[in-house]
Amino acid sequence: MTDAQTSLRLTSLAHGGGCGCKLAPGVLKDILKQIPASGVFPDLLVGNESSDDAAVWRLNDEQALVATTDFFMPVVDDPFDFGRIAATNALSDIYAMGGRPILALAIVGMPVNRLPVETIGRILAGGASVCADAGVPIAGGHSIDSVEPIYGLVALGLVHPDRVRRNDRARPGDLLILTKGLGVGVFSAAFKQERLERSGYDALIASTTQLNAVGARLAEDPAVHALTDVTGFGLLGHALEVSRGSGVAVELTGRPPLLAGVEPLAREGVRTGASGRNWASYGQAVELPDGFEDWRRDLLTDPQTSGGLLVAVDPDRAAAVLEHVQDAGFAAAAIVGRCVAGSPGIRVVEPPQA
Repeated sequence: MTDAQTSLRLTSLAHGGGCGCKLAPGVLKDILKQIPASGVFPDLLVGNESSDDAAVWRLNDEQALVATTDFFMPVVDDPFDFGRIAATNALSDIYAMGGRPILALAIVGMPVNRLPVETIGRILAGGASVCADAGVPIAGGHSIDSVEPIYGLVALGLVHPDRVRRNDRARPGDLLILTKGLGVGVFSAAFKQERLERSGYDALIASTTQLNAVGARLAEDPAVHALTDVTGFGLLGHALEVSRGSGVAVELTGRPPLLAGVEPLAREGVRTGASGRNWASYGQAVELPDGFEDWRRDLLTDPQTSGGLLVAVDPDRAAAVLEHVQDAGFAAAAIVGRCVAGSPGIRVVEPPQA
């Protein structure tokens, strides 16, 4: 291992990091338009028609297979932490469909002439540690020599067909619960700029490595109508997918829960490029309050790597579901909006002043 290799920052090898690497929503939509329809498959319960978190295929009357893949470039420099974050993020798609993971395969692309074998091994070990916590093996995978470091998983899970939770089944009157605070993109940008304090880094790691396993339990509640996880398109973008898919309008708070330490950085203008790309892609479908500060808007479009779940729940059960989520370890969970009858779109509202 050379001195250059030991001092090399993982994030310096990537043009972007985490879910901020996603294609902008508008670009992705244009690309997907060119994919021909796959035909009618009665057992394909969820495909790509609603931009949902994973595909779901019915195996029999009691089981459906949930299949997804997710991978990205480093959001932090510590190889073990990078592996943990990427694996947690990939498994989240299974939980967001109401499923439980059963198996994973590793996706590995590494610049082998620039990274020592020990570093690559630590990335894989981090991912394996998360899968062990989730009770699933990494049973294989595929690796290539690539210009930028890439790591992620193919994740497979199981769910009862009646408990599949899509992102397009919200109903008018449903309240929206967000299970994690926002600000991962702000923290990652501050990290790259070497402006992130240790407390901020610890908050970043704690959030991005917290498994969204509560999603499987939420799917057992018939009052939970829709689920999705908030990742690269930000809270606004994923709420808009719920809105458009479900045919409802969404009112969203302009003051969602934030990770501790995010607000001062956001006020100083720390943001990712993906935040601006997100707004450019879907901002025309969003109504903001008069005088709404740019930094607050940027937090609503902030890309969340391994973010929380967005839960659409019957208002009569919302308080109980929120308490359940908080008891499961998501202390920052909060009601962040509601679905109303009307044309799809987002209206950001300010909470009433005390």
